[in-house]
Amino acid sequence: MSRVAAVTDASDQPTIDSRLFRDVLGHFPTGVTAVTAVNEGRPVGMAIGSFTSVSLDPPLVAFLPTKDSSTWSDIRAAGSFCVNIMAQDQMATCGVMASKADDKFADVEWRPGPTGAPIIEGSIGYIDCTIEAVHDGGDHDIVVGRVVELEVLDAKDPLLFWKGGYGTFA
Repeated sequence: MSRVAAVTDASDQPTIDSRLFRDVLGHFPTGVTAVTAVNEGRPVGMAIGSFTSVSLDPPLVAFLPTKDSSTWSDIRAAGSFCVNIMAQDQMATCGVMASKADDKFADVEWRPGPTGAPIIEGSIGYIDCTIEAVHDGGDHDIVVGRVVELEVLDAKDPLLFWKGGYGTFA
């Protein structure tokens, strides 16, 4: 185990090595989601690991895309999104959603949810939302969504991300 103390700069804010930051947080396993929307008649999507529930009343969730993501720009313009919970057998779909492909839905089966955002076939479940708020989170945005509809479609094992790779429960 290694530990590096934070060094403070003149403004008394800690300076953390970005590689160490990624390494330490990489030890925290996360579920994998595909956040989707339809913007200007075109389905768009991105792989997201930073997703969480926020509130039961009202029902709110959040995800954290990088600010410079063109897909996030499309989702934001749509005003709504669908969080698809990826199953262990959807690694290929996740790879497509994580890519910069022009048409990520060319080989992905989906149907529109209540907001029009794609519900990806084979997903464990989905959470369809409207954008409630967007907050600054450094080099990411913190997107809060108000849940419109959600459902478990197939209670199979989830796709997980841990230490830089995809996997599932052993």
